[in-house]
Amino acid sequence: MNPSIPLLQNKLYVRPAVFAPGNLVREARRQKSLPEGDVPPVCVLDPDGNIVAHLLERGLARPSAVWPCYHTRLHEFTLGGRRCGMIGHAVGGAFAVLLAEQLFASGCRLLLSVTSAGQIVPLREPPYFVLIERALRDEGASYHYLPPQAYARLNPDLDAALNKRLADYPVPIVRGAVWTTDAPYRETEEAIASALAEGILAVEMEAASLDAFAEAHGQPVVCFAHVTNRMGVEAGDFEKGEADGSVDALKLLEATVARLPTL
Repeated sequence: MNPSIPLLQNKLYVRPAVFAPGNLVREARRQKSLPEGDVPPVCVLDPDGNIVAHLLERGLARPSAVWPCYHTRLHEFTLGGRRCGMIGHAVGGAFAVLLAEQLFASGCRLLLSVTSAGQIVPLREPPYFVLIERALRDEGASYHYLPPQAYARLNPDLDAALNKRLADYPVPIVRGAVWTTDAPYRETEEAIASALAEGILAVEMEAASLDAFAEAHGQPVVCFAHVTNRMGVEAGDFEKGEADGSVDALKLLEATVARLPTL
């Protein structure tokens, strides 16, 4: 371990943190005079905020009365007969993990993430989804949860459950690896070429952090990349589909939850 890199110093992975998410939840609930209660058992992070906006525009979601957070709103909605929650604009691994910690401390039992991503391997015309099986750790948050290694990975049991009927998903979906970055405007030609050589399908900003959190804490987290662009190198990019991709994303989420009935 290189002692000159602060990110890799003083990481005692088996030791508990002093500032626990339950402490923040407790104090936020007190200061905001919120009632006691759990968030929905299934929660979704929507970094772009398009899915939340789609639900609100149609009167299909309402703000949670019990979500104790200083930074975000959680909206409750029904998905395939199940009570679910969704937080919009959770961009970047550090913010996504902060919310994951607080969600699981507040009653969440399954966390899903659907984030926009740039295409690396040109499998097909965007948009389409990637079930993220492993994520290259080119960000910071994952190194606070797991020792240094190249990839963070989806839990094998969740991977197996979701892959049994991958072809039956109602939207275009593939599975594979992504590259998680903290700095999307520093994706150089050389970095993209390196990712391409490794067979990395897309680049996004949350999966490695969330997968590392999930492994470290033994919590069920599933991340999807919605490949919507080729990094804007040509005009007319970033087209997501109907309702900014929300219609297909909700189909994907409903199918995913149906495949994980025990959670």
